[in-house]
Amino acid sequence: MARIAELSRKTRETDIQIRLNLDGTGAAEIETGLAFFDHMLDQVARHGLFDITLRCAGDLEVDAHHTVEDCGRLLGRAFDQALGTREGIRRMGHALVPMDEALAQVAVDFSGRGWCATSMGTAGSDSGGVPARLLQHFFEGFVAEAKVTLHARVLAGENDHHQAEALFKALARALCDAATLDPRRAGILPSTKGTLTG
Repeated sequence: MARIAELSRKTRETDIQIRLNLDGTGAAEIETGLAFFDHMLDQVARHGLFDITLRCAGDLEVDAHHTVEDCGRLLGRAFDQALGTREGIRRMGHALVPMDEALAQVAVDFSGRGWCATSMGTAGSDSGGVPARLLQHFFEGFVAEAKVTLHARVLAGENDHHQAEALFKALARALCDAATLDPRRAGILPSTKGTLTG
């Protein structure tokens, strides 16, 4: 069965359409009006081997906050929907990723419970309109809707862009690992309590 989700969300602040294929090749079509943010989401697709089409028209004349947070929420919801019952997945994944002088670590668990613990360093790009505090909101929105436990840390780095890119590449690799179907778990829910819905 194809693990694909197609969702849309329209408010007075953002109008977003997204299509996610968990078993893709890393193809991405990202248009949010924020080039730096597009670049980070492209890392999630490319290094997670997810096919992601995401288009957002947001109130960027106000600032980038609503666009970044709402895209995180809808992307998280797409992951939750595409995973379905979560039977057969590895469930947990982690990655340690360098980007020149920067180093980031991400661990995830599709536990059915949204929990976000981050140490962002200075990851982001003020010149691109997406500072670390907004990336924090992206992660918080994503985990709430994906129902995933996430620990993300920038362990080293001086360049803000490098820290952010390492973080998003690590997120991609960890999500890919956790969402991968394990043939030994076919039809089996990876939980001793019998549910991964919270």
